Amino acid sequence: MRDILPDLRARCVDGIPFALATVVAVHGSAPRGPGAVMAVDAAGTVLGSVSGGCVEGDVYEVAREVLAGAGTRVVSYGISDDEAFGVGLTCGGTIEVLVRAYATAAEREDLAAVLDLIADDLPVAEATVLSGAAETGARLVVRPADTPGSAGTLGSEGLDAAVADDARGLLAQGRTAIQWYGAHGRRRTREVAVFVRTYAPPPRMLVFGAIDHAAATARIGSFLGYRVTVCDARPAFATRERFPTADEVVRAWPHTYLESTEVDARTAICVLTHDPRFDVPLLVAALRTPAAYIGVMGSRRTHHDRLARLRAAGVDETHLARLASPVGLDLGARTPEETAVSIAAEIIQHRWGGTGRPLGELTGAIHHGGPDARE
Repeated sequence: MRDILPDLRARCVDGIPFALATVVAVHGSAPRGPGAVMAVDAAGTVLGSVSGGCVEGDVYEVAREVLAGAGTRVVSYGISDDEAFGVGLTCGGTIEVLVRAYATAAEREDLAAVLDLIADDLPVAEATVLSGAAETGARLVVRPADTPGSAGTLGSEGLDAAVADDARGLLAQGRTAIQWYGAHGRRRTREVAVFVRTYAPPPRMLVFGAIDHAAATARIGSFLGYRVTVCDARPAFATRERFPTADEVVRAWPHTYLESTEVDARTAICVLTHDPRFDVPLLVAALRTPAAYIGVMGSRRTHHDRLARLRAAGVDETHLARLASPVGLDLGARTPEETAVSIAAEIIQHRWGGTGRPLGELTGAIHHGGPDARE
């Protein structure tokens, strides 16, 4: 959604009707996961993608029909014919796509409210009925429990309450999923299928040390969708000019800044300071956080010395085991840009549980980390 967000908001503001196709389920191998979207507006302009090209042509036709008044639909696409001329996925999987229209001003206004929240990096979840004993396409917008702004209904008070509760749980985890309920919200009953799409703020990447490697790491962090902060205590180095792609550049002692900023279980911390004066207090602070990844630059000798200093500072072996150091995967990187790719690869590996080995040497699932793993 974020990749076509400005265009969708513009169409809502300009009163241009459009249909939105959303991948709601993936089985086996597929190019894009749940939540991928493609929009088709009244002029026939296409935004986004649901399959990387495999079924876009047919989804386009379905979207045009829905926009013309055919009603919300859920369509499935499996494998294409042997020569890949049939409509389907050449990679052998199956996807289910929800296609609904935003043809009226009221519909676009409701969606625009959600798009505005996403643009402002505010958490929101959108629940949509896919099938069963409720109206297909019925929609409920859910905000965190302490935030006003939920809107819409799925058809019954009990169903709304159950879905809102589960949607808030998924939102806290940053997960998107199909949930099943009874017609009035009873769980462990498969009468109503509801697709819950969550939009959590982007995860943070904290890069410490205003060096060339940090500039490259900040660039690739932004490319991967992180909100990037670069921090260094030296005013001459921590400048906006040196880090134009970072969301913010902070001039502060690294450990002081880390202790005062928000870190959650999705945060990646990259310690590139390469100086014990900064590293040790910073890592002591970092290891107290729930950060998903803590990578530290330096040679093996430097890392050995760093571990000794951290032990002397009272850090135990369990916490030391969280450190990814020397930072990055073994790609043979030499330049700052290549090193940044190595660091990014390790962050991705930590997130999804990959092996870091060439895929050609492996068998089984290509993608790790959930039921949409693809073979």
